[in-house]
Amino acid sequence: MNDVRHVLVLPDRGAAEEAAEALGERFELDEEPRIVRDALAGEDDAEDAQWLVVLRDEEELLDARELDSFAEEWDGWREEP
Repeated sequence: MNDVRHVLVLPDRGAAEEAAEALGERFELDEEPRIVRDALAGEDDAEDAQWLVVLRDEEELLDARELDSFAEEWDGWREEP
């Protein structure tokens, strides 16, 4: 089993929470995406924080282009696994 994960970087916690819910619905995920604050994104100031939505893709079924497009809808981007 592969441990492939996709990471979407989003500008704030609200966007990350909404995107995680929408991801589960759109891509029919078996497992809820995790939401993590990017501790390396800057100071503790909430304005500088970035939020990561991490989703497992062990069977490598998720299309990277679709995930890129999805992230752009939320003013974010996808990091390469």
